[in-house]
Amino acid sequence: MHHDAADFVVIGAGPAGCAVAARLADAPDRPSVCLVETGPATPSWLSRVPLGIALLVPLHGRHNYAYRTVPQAQFDGRRGYVPRGRGVGGSSLINAMICTRGQPQDYDGWAALGCEGWAWRDVLPVFRRIEDHQRGEDAWHGVGGPLTVSDQRSPSPLSLAFVEAAVQCGYPRNEDFNGPRQEGVGLYQVFQRDGRRLDAGRAYLDRPRPNLRVLCGRPARRIVFDGRRAVGVQVGRRVLGARREVIVCAGTIGSPQLLMLSGIGPAAHLREHGIAVLHDAPEVGANLQDHIDYTANVRVRAEGLFGMNPATLARIVAGARAFRRRGEGMLTSNAAEAGGFIRSDAAVERPDLQLHFCIGLVDDHNRRMHLATGMALHVCVLRPASRGRVRLGGADIADAPLVDPNFLGEVQDLDLLAKGALIVQRILAAPALAAYGGRPLYGTGQEDEVGLRALIRRHADTIYHPVGTCRMGADARAVVDPRLRVRGVEGLRVADASIMPTLVSGNTEAPAAMIGEQAAAFIRAERPTP
Repeated sequence: MHHDAADFVVIGAGPAGCAVAARLADAPDRPSVCLVETGPATPSWLSRVPLGIALLVPLHGRHNYAYRTVPQAQFDGRRGYVPRGRGVGGSSLINAMICTRGQPQDYDGWAALGCEGWAWRDVLPVFRRIEDHQRGEDAWHGVGGPLTVSDQRSPSPLSLAFVEAAVQCGYPRNEDFNGPRQEGVGLYQVFQRDGRRLDAGRAYLDRPRPNLRVLCGRPARRIVFDGRRAVGVQVGRRVLGARREVIVCAGTIGSPQLLMLSGIGPAAHLREHGIAVLHDAPEVGANLQDHIDYTANVRVRAEGLFGMNPATLARIVAGARAFRRRGEGMLTSNAAEAGGFIRSDAAVERPDLQLHFCIGLVDDHNRRMHLATGMALHVCVLRPASRGRVRLGGADIADAPLVDPNFLGEVQDLDLLAKGALIVQRILAAPALAAYGGRPLYGTGQEDEVGLRALIRRHADTIYHPVGTCRMGADARAVVDPRLRVRGVEGLRVADASIMPTLVSGNTEAPAAMIGEQAAAFIRAERPTP
């Protein structure tokens, strides 16, 4: 490290951290910003190829922390899987690139909890500002922002068949889940430019800024304090000073871990690990929420489906030229091409379930590979009642944290997921999909609710949207206040999905970027401290 200080030190280069760093560096007074990222500077080549997700999610390595949960009681002691991206771009390097924002009521709900400045009317302009929407600008969408939002280049005929099957079951068609209404089924819009993945690092940090340094390959070990004021970050053996603020954007697993290692967290737990308590904050690591998901996998032979077999590989090789030259063909697929937001029951006022339709078998996050081609239909509970937690697994940043989502801890989550699994069965049996034949990987495809609950216990897991472990709130127990300042200390903020008081009803990349944008705007609006 050449200089040992910057005005702002941002920890973690996921969608939120990239947004914070870029927007602060672009502030009129041109402050110096240092973005610290544990993972590598350059993404895997697989990351550029959207279909590379099939290998990026299951594999542990340079680009994926690949954590596991503690044994889950409702899964008969099975451990869930927690893939998290490493590198500049964070989890946007390995995700399915889906652009959804959630529902207006999600954000109005935050405002109702006392989080002023976070109502739908406050965040919609931010969502518009981050977009460069391929379809153009309107009341719901923006152009010219860093994140290109595109329609899929070459969707599989099976994805279109899924949409038809869902319509045959009475669900409305929806061309835009981020438009006037979220409800319905259709093809997802994706963070891609010219058929290639557009990760958050490439989107926000594409042009060099003389006042922004990105420091890769070295973990932030702890936040350094002078009294109760954050004044820097220990990176490796050295301390990188922060003249104005430290902003933690290490994600729902990493942010509470770093706060606890720095002495901010539940006092008794920190003492167990020999960590001196700077501020007893019982809710650091608490309030973990995630989208619990059940997948029905069906073996099918059809053109436009993916499998780990010679025929598919031959098609991929043949498709490589179309991808390289025109950004088209099978390699542009995000795997989860279609889906939607549905109500479990006509009496429910807004969608409480989300569907993801994949053009290949997805067995245990693709960690269990199959030679057969097939399709997978996921359903997840959008607003789960269960709450889990993140705890330290050791007193060093390299010790994997203990992640306990407490999946299905509240019985209503299981009830709703079982309803969703029944709906999935109905859609798979509708004429548009039944025409392809096929047979389920697990079960018969005609389970009753008791049978589905057994399948859920054996196979359910996350669809990768953990949030909430550094909860924002107006109350004294909240980890951060509505301006994202960490309570009990000074000069420190958290800005990423961990600050969500409640989980949004959709995928979390766009909301994470929005949170980063909000943090930078709050900081820029406050007068610089001398």
